[in-house]
Amino acid sequence: MFQRPVVLCILDGMGLGKGAPDDAVATARTPNLTRWMATRPWVRLQAHGTAVGMPSDEDLGNSEVGHNAMGAGRVFDQGAKLVNRAIASGEAWKTDCWRQLASGQTLHLIGLWSDGNVHSHVDHVNAILQQAEKDGVRRIRLHLLTDGRDVPRRSALTYLQPLEERLASARTRGMDYQIASGGGRMAITMDRYEADWPMVARGWNCHVHGEGRAFPSAIAAVEALYAENPEGDDQYLPAFVITDHNGPVGRIVSGDSVLFFNFRGDRAIEITRAFQDPRFDKFERGPAPEVFFAGIMQYDGDLGLPTNYLVSPPEIDGSVGEHLAAAGRTTCAISETQKFGHVTYFFNGNRSEPFDAEKETYLQIPSDNVPFNERPWMKAAEIIDAAIHAVQSGRYDHVRLNLPNGDMVGHTGDLEATRIAVETVDLQLGRLEKVVFDAGGVLLVTADHGNADEMWSWEKGKLTREADGRPRPRTAHTVHPVPFILVDPAGKLDLRRDLKKPGLASIGTTLLQLLEVPIPSDYVPGLIR
Repeated sequence: MFQRPVVLCILDGMGLGKGAPDDAVATARTPNLTRWMATRPWVRLQAHGTAVGMPSDEDLGNSEVGHNAMGAGRVFDQGAKLVNRAIASGEAWKTDCWRQLASGQTLHLIGLWSDGNVHSHVDHVNAILQQAEKDGVRRIRLHLLTDGRDVPRRSALTYLQPLEERLASARTRGMDYQIASGGGRMAITMDRYEADWPMVARGWNCHVHGEGRAFPSAIAAVEALYAENPEGDDQYLPAFVITDHNGPVGRIVSGDSVLFFNFRGDRAIEITRAFQDPRFDKFERGPAPEVFFAGIMQYDGDLGLPTNYLVSPPEIDGSVGEHLAAAGRTTCAISETQKFGHVTYFFNGNRSEPFDAEKETYLQIPSDNVPFNERPWMKAAEIIDAAIHAVQSGRYDHVRLNLPNGDMVGHTGDLEATRIAVETVDLQLGRLEKVVFDAGGVLLVTADHGNADEMWSWEKGKLTREADGRPRPRTAHTVHPVPFILVDPAGKLDLRRDLKKPGLASIGTTLLQLLEVPIPSDYVPGLIR
């Protein structure tokens, strides 16, 4: 009989950095992690690039692809790669979806404007603009969300300036292509898991109704907002609209078409619901325009969101969760709102519902709607409370949980707050360890990608600084590997050391190994010796 429960604890955004002063993981006080890594078997796992289905090894990992890989036991080509392929082959333009998008009186493009390649990529939109002009789309309006999270914190102008030049060039050829509105990704539009519907409402009112602070151009808007708040960054810029002598240049009205160009699903679903659901009631939309709405990908196949899309999402079948349910294993998945969908939807191969509701329990702890660096402990204690209760109940063969602190606080660029976040996580891990040991289970500790492990911006090994000499904060993920630690109270289990650069997908196989479930032939090797 296997040791039960098998507890998988995912420390979101806590990779293995270089131990520099800005490495909040290495410089925090972490007695439990330090002890385990000195006395317990552990290995490094690849958590970025091709190891998680991204186009190249220069691409950062992220929570979506990381949890997909863990839960799939294999590596599937992810959104960025699939969209790249569909554009390069021309398949995206042969779809009925594209023909309907191109036939609207105005084509509106909404999404995250950067090359972070986590939620979106500017190259995809540039390709759309090129194809639209080729197909005779005369009028386009762009509604752009500034990043500062997957790319440098105040880099919006780097991406806006070449776009404005491209749009100006198109206008010389008779095309009416303009930026219409914008705002920061953490201020408008891109909420997830229903944590902050007013954020989506602000985006809706900005993009659809033209509500927001008026500026003559997006560049003027960003420059003015930078000047007013020298400490602010792109992800929190307030909503703005571009106006001329007639008012907003790009309200969305009936008869238009709308393409949301993010390929990642979690922060696209709510705005999709606002456009697509005729019974939508999460906020007052005002006169809702009748438009043809599509996503660059489908964000949730179970819910059919959106109905129309340019590129089919990865089809992840035979996930760990499906095999566990089929084998009669019981599961409990826990996190707070900010990462709840990662241990459920993404882990289960982009499936919203349980495979077997009688064998699976999903527990969501509501997140606080405050800046994460102001409350870096987040809901770690409450998540561990729930995990402890699940373990002590004796009901579950497998418990998995995500502690979001390292990622969500790391994205703020606040080094001291991120150290507190890391220390909070470590403190709570100590509580969980004792309970798992008492139950005779096994504790697996890992991460989905790096973030808190590099909090300053470095270029070619040289620290970059702000104008006042302070280190420039880094708010993006990293390409560092992550740990996989085996905490076995019986001391009978060990990890393989012969695998060449194992990745996160090996965690899925390892879960099946430990839970004595037959391993499919297409799964990658597991980590248990």
